[in-house]
Amino acid sequence: MPLKIAMIGAGSIGFTRRLMGDLLTVPEFAEMHFAFTDLSQHNLDMVTQLARRDIAGNALPATVEATTNRRAAVADADYILCMVRQGGLEAFQTDIDIPLTYGVDQCVGDTLCAGGLMYAQRGIPALLDFCKDIREVAKPGALFLNYSNPMAMLTWACNQYGGVKTIGLCHGVQGAQHQIASVIENGARRDGRLGPDEKVSHKDIDFVFAGINHQTWCLKAIWRGEDLVPGLLPMFEAHPKFPETEKVRIDVLKRFGYYSTESNGHLSEYVPWYRKRLDEIPQWIDMSSWINGETGGYLRVCTEGRNWFETDFPNWLSQDPPKFTADKRSEEHGSYIIEALETGRGYRGHFNVVNENHITNLPNGCIIEVPGYVDRNGISIPTVGDLPLACAATCNVSVRVQEMGKEAAVRGDVTLLKQAMLHDPLVGAVCDPEEVWQMTDEMLVAQAPWLPQYADQVPQAAERLAQQESKGTRVHRMTDFKGAARIHTKTVAEMEQAKEEARQNAQAADKGKMTTNA
Repeated sequence: MPLKIAMIGAGSIGFTRRLMGDLLTVPEFAEMHFAFTDLSQHNLDMVTQLARRDIAGNALPATVEATTNRRAAVADADYILCMVRQGGLEAFQTDIDIPLTYGVDQCVGDTLCAGGLMYAQRGIPALLDFCKDIREVAKPGALFLNYSNPMAMLTWACNQYGGVKTIGLCHGVQGAQHQIASVIENGARRDGRLGPDEKVSHKDIDFVFAGINHQTWCLKAIWRGEDLVPGLLPMFEAHPKFPETEKVRIDVLKRFGYYSTESNGHLSEYVPWYRKRLDEIPQWIDMSSWINGETGGYLRVCTEGRNWFETDFPNWLSQDPPKFTADKRSEEHGSYIIEALETGRGYRGHFNVVNENHITNLPNGCIIEVPGYVDRNGISIPTVGDLPLACAATCNVSVRVQEMGKEAAVRGDVTLLKQAMLHDPLVGAVCDPEEVWQMTDEMLVAQAPWLPQYADQVPQAAERLAQQESKGTRVHRMTDFKGAARIHTKTVAEMEQAKEEARQNAQAADKGKMTTNA
């Protein structure tokens, strides 16, 4: 029987077709059966039409079923992939806009900070429902591969409370590997170790990253027998591009001695130092790409991508389908993990897994991102040992915020949620305790449709807000404040002026690769 792959949140424009195409580059998977499910019949129909067109264009016997009945999609599945955005762009908008009125300026807002914590409150109940279906109707031992953010909190909840082995998958480490390869190539060419036509690929370097999702530290980068981690700072500083685009990452590298994922914009919102003073944010970011620090940048590109897809869909259907060839296979881990488990061909990547003494100075039970090895025998995680103390300290702060956020979502505990907000590095650097309490109430009320566990408490939050003087806009004293570095979200008519760029944005699973704002 062919493998059955269930994809939850299959209305996702970028991920669904990308992951399906990756899997169908594997010869043994030519007859694979995909079960797409999504809350939106409209989104599901569009993606399914494209997926079936892609399969037919590659003359493969693979099949796709599509249903809004999630339990039916999960039934008898061998693997389940999750790429949901609970609450969609409507809820995401409030993740960015409400904290901004309190002076909390986020670039992404989907992993930590106020936006990430609320995203977890929406996502954890949904994923625990998915786990119930997996336990009850999927194949015994089916593996749950989670692409949804906030990665650490969702994966932690599924493993602890969902009763399903869940692995979190992120492309952040791969992006970091490409960046380090670039600085090594530039530096080696400058000092004569590399000829003018020679290149350095990330595949030429033996990397070890370890930490937590989006705060994973490069502990080892061995090229030609030499570990170049101690010399990364001068190489980054001498790079022709990164001193402008990666100011936060270079500053962290300067002060910690270790390079951290994720991007400049992501990293700036996980720590308390770079986005707490609105007038100083511009000196730490770069506006050539949203991911370098633009206020609400990820919300903007996601909104533009979805709006363009809705408008341009007929043209997508008329295009030639992509070819499922090995050279076009993406670096997303999911297909390689499934290939390794099913065929025995080994794969090494960096995965989000439960800490079981793998990183010895982070708490056991939390979700860490570390090297992993996969073959027919399963997924093996080596022991990394201690992180450098400053790296561990930064990760530990985030882990405890994640833990409170996860427990608040499971219990429907408003006080614990507010305490998580209070201890978040950036929120705590910007807001006083009463502002944190009020901001959280405001977000609870705005997101009530997606927070079933707080249904009895939302009316109380609304009543508290009605009885208080609003503390929003306190920092800037302006009701129309848009953030330190916000860019207008383009209309479809405006995107018409650069159709190919709009199409690439809409198709991208990794929107960090969208590098222009023009």
